Amino acid sequence: MVYDEFKRTNIQSSDESNSDEVVQSEDDSLQWAKEAFAKLKQQQEDKNVLQANFETNNNLNEEIFSLNNSHIADNSKNLDSSLELINSSLSKSTQDSKSDINDFDDAFIWSTEVLAAQGRKSDEISVEELDWLGRLRKGLEKSRQKFVTGLLEKLGDDPLTPEVVDDLETLLLRADAGVTATDQILDALRRRLNEEVVDAAEGLRFLKEKLCDLLDAPIKSTGNDLLVPEKGILNIWLLVGVNGVGKTTTLGKLANIARRSGYSALIAAADTFRAAAVDQVKIWGERSGIQVVSNSTTNADPAAVVFDAIGAAKAKNVDLLLVDTAGRLQTKHNLMEELEKVRRIISRLAPNARVESLLVLDSSQGQNGLRQAMAFSKSADLTGVVITKLDGTSRGGVALAVASEANLPIRFIGAGEGIRDLRPFKSFEFVEALLSKR
Repeated sequence: MVYDEFKRTNIQSSDESNSDEVVQSEDDSLQWAKEAFAKLKQQQEDKNVLQANFETNNNLNEEIFSLNNSHIADNSKNLDSSLELINSSLSKSTQDSKSDINDFDDAFIWSTEVLAAQGRKSDEISVEELDWLGRLRKGLEKSRQKFVTGLLEKLGDDPLTPEVVDDLETLLLRADAGVTATDQILDALRRRLNEEVVDAAEGLRFLKEKLCDLLDAPIKSTGNDLLVPEKGILNIWLLVGVNGVGKTTTLGKLANIARRSGYSALIAAADTFRAAAVDQVKIWGERSGIQVVSNSTTNADPAAVVFDAIGAAKAKNVDLLLVDTAGRLQTKHNLMEELEKVRRIISRLAPNARVESLLVLDSSQGQNGLRQAMAFSKSADLTGVVITKLDGTSRGGVALAVASEANLPIRFIGAGEGIRDLRPFKSFEFVEALLSKR
């Protein structure tokens, strides 16, 4: 399960871990990666054998029943129906575990290094975890090329100098890290340089540590390292943001995460002002097998949709209600009033619900996204941020600006268009992907 995997790895860097499995050298790291690769390949082969046997038995059963088709037509129809359901279930299961381990390459080795550095054992990791880390690293490639290449050139093999730190300031700002984050990081580096000589390797390690601290600060202030539905009560997550940031797609991916993690979920299609928004939500709901509450009337009242959805969620004892709201700009006061109306409905109908208001940001918008966060945080009671479209952008540093200037916890990040390309945010993994040397 996605959340279970995240909880198991929700620890800091190797410097803070006491596990005997923490990799101490490059040779140990490579051996750890080889062991993990061998175990995962064996698991993959076992799964393929089971699937092949299942399909063979299906084909055999179909042939046997076809011999007496004229006598047992009705039974055959029932069998075909049953087989269709089974194959549909198998297909869905296969899609859910679609990721495969193929090559023992740099991406695989880097991913295992990241997990090992967090105290993981080689027999405790999954293909899905490694697949996600590989996609995250690939997704941040443009940001890494823009930032890391210049950084490594500046660092070289010599000890850090004040001039190198000054150059680092330019690199951070170009990556859209923001002024506040840049100042915090550079001040810490300068204080360290005043105390001792810092070589390049230690400088990079220290930089990673400070980046993680900066990203973790808003998360730790909430008291919840991981945003997860609370069992026993209704959880309502509002997805807000301007049109085009991937809000509805993000909602669909969150629904999929909830289902795969064992939570019951319901979707409220309350973005009634955007053409085809309701249909888009329904498609995502079908992909995850989650019911969608909607109103097909043009420009239907969003609050009325939420009203119906809360009633349905209560009747079915649903763990998580995901609400897709209309894409809005902070200058469109009528739309902001609609959001406030939705909040009033929730307060009246579900006063004991745990409500989260998550702003979806397109990372490629850089500082414009930060301005959105600052504006929404004042009027939408934001409790967190979801950063999307990290793949293909050179502005991955905006995550630092969101954490330091908007002081909002980053709860999920997306790096791709697939249904599994969204995961709970982990600062350690993000920073390692952003500063990867491989």
